[in-house]
Amino acid sequence: MSDSENRAAAPYLDAEEASKIYFLPNLMTAGNLFCGFVAVIRCIQAKFASSAEGMATEYADTIARTPAQFYEQAVWFILAAVVFDMLDGRMARLTQKESLFGKEFDSLADVVSFGMAPALLVFFLLLSPTADFPLVRTLGGLVGFFYLLCVAIRLARFNVITSPLLRPSENFPKHDFLGLPAPAAAGMISSIALVITRHQMTELAILLPFLLIIIALLMVSNIHYPSFKRIGSKTRIDFRTFIFVLVVIGAVFLFHYVAIALVFLTYIFYGIYRHLRKGKTANESGN
Repeated sequence: MSDSENRAAAPYLDAEEASKIYFLPNLMTAGNLFCGFVAVIRCIQAKFASSAEGMATEYADTIARTPAQFYEQAVWFILAAVVFDMLDGRMARLTQKESLFGKEFDSLADVVSFGMAPALLVFFLLLSPTADFPLVRTLGGLVGFFYLLCVAIRLARFNVITSPLLRPSENFPKHDFLGLPAPAAAGMISSIALVITRHQMTELAILLPFLLIIIALLMVSNIHYPSFKRIGSKTRIDFRTFIFVLVVIGAVFLFHYVAIALVFLTYIFYGIYRHLRKGKTANESGN
């Protein structure tokens, strides 16, 4: 069969159906985009606050007084974007209002909230302790762009491999993510940045570019991460999992941002552990 015949036989989607804008799921995506936009603004305000003595502006008394407070607000808006990103997909599945428009809109919002905002957060946090080292600032900018590039590539790959026009493949499991999800990457980076600012450990900001590179490579890797899409009100779990979930909720309640950072870190290492374990099992079965 020729290429033209293959294209003629392809199950094309209806353009009107694919471009429908369903209110509630896309409202959550708009909330995600809004949080990402505000996070970017807060990062810029934090930079101005650090370069202007006293920050004697009209909004300094009402929004924040120090650069650390602006950075903290940026982190919380990024984490809020993570929550909105979780809600839009779940709401679309629960209401059976999924569309190609919604998926593309979600990816565009994610580039801002989980790409640009964390990259600016790390870049500006890096500027203060390295003011006397222009080379470090330049490398920080390149690393930030590298992270942003990997976010865009990861989201584009996700849209391609989940296209309804493609055949299902064992290499791209239906209920897993291929590569570290962008929200988890942004959550890890922003929560670590929050720990650094809250404890005034700005000298440790020099380590953030290395974390950014590792996270970026994980996003474009072939490591499978659980998506938790199948978890719902009727999901049954064993007793140990139930206790673990309660412990995590209690830890977040007691230790706040430190526990949040540990949750994202555990998710990242769990995917790596599962990937290595699966590879070891495959090698043993092959031998």
